[in-house]
Amino acid sequence: MTRIAIHGAAGRMGRAVIDQILAREGAELGAALERSGHGSLGCDAATLVGRSDPLGVMLGDDLAAGLERVEVAIDFSLPEGTGQLLAACAAAGCPAVVGTTGLDAAGREALEACASRAPVVYAPNFSVGVNLFWALARRAVELAGDEFDLEIVEMHHRRKVDAPSGTAARLLEVVAEARGLEPERAAVHGRSGRPGARTREEIGVHALRGGDVVGDHTLLLAGPGERLELTHRAHSREIFAAGAVRAAIWVVGREPGLYDMADVLGISVGRDAG
Repeated sequence: MTRIAIHGAAGRMGRAVIDQILAREGAELGAALERSGHGSLGCDAATLVGRSDPLGVMLGDDLAAGLERVEVAIDFSLPEGTGQLLAACAAAGCPAVVGTTGLDAAGREALEACASRAPVVYAPNFSVGVNLFWALARRAVELAGDEFDLEIVEMHHRRKVDAPSGTAARLLEVVAEARGLEPERAAVHGRSGRPGARTREEIGVHALRGGDVVGDHTLLLAGPGERLELTHRAHSREIFAAGAVRAAIWVVGREPGLYDMADVLGISVGRDAG
């Protein structure tokens, strides 16, 4: 039985993770954590997810105390909260699974620092289908050759605060690597005015926001006389939560280091996690 903490427990993804832990054989919720001052502190974790029978795990804000009760922590919070959790995990030598997107340079440094002390799985998307999507995208770009232009389009619900999505950013890394390009230099984030003719070295990245879309991602390969589109559509946050719990069970007992969901699944989409 793997005892798991969820950080960001009161958020949409946090509640989805709690549901998955309660439903999964071999997993047990050991701690539910939120930021100091959160309105749900003191609530039973089962109440958070709409269950009538209390679980006896109360929502708290003491990271060190929460980590003492578990073998691994899952983080779906905000970037500043992720840094705090990673520091606590590093101090405790506790494995971590991080699904928070929009991490800045400080957040990346926190990932590396924690990974030097404990195993960390960091992925912008824990869906099995998305990880297969990245692998297929990489292979398609390799086979298509330079005659095909690459464009990435993603859409999410209106309340998503970062753009492009972490999944789209990872897709950019995967296809740029397959094309022999540097992602940051190749990316063109939307177009307006008179940007000039498209070059072979650019990859368009377009972020759409609206409604309650869980997550749609498309890679377009546009060549002479034909176009190929690879698309993944998420219908429920349960797929991300289930993948995160799977990663949490997998990472316990691993050597310190930075892993991604491809490691958990045993597939290759090109390295360089994130």
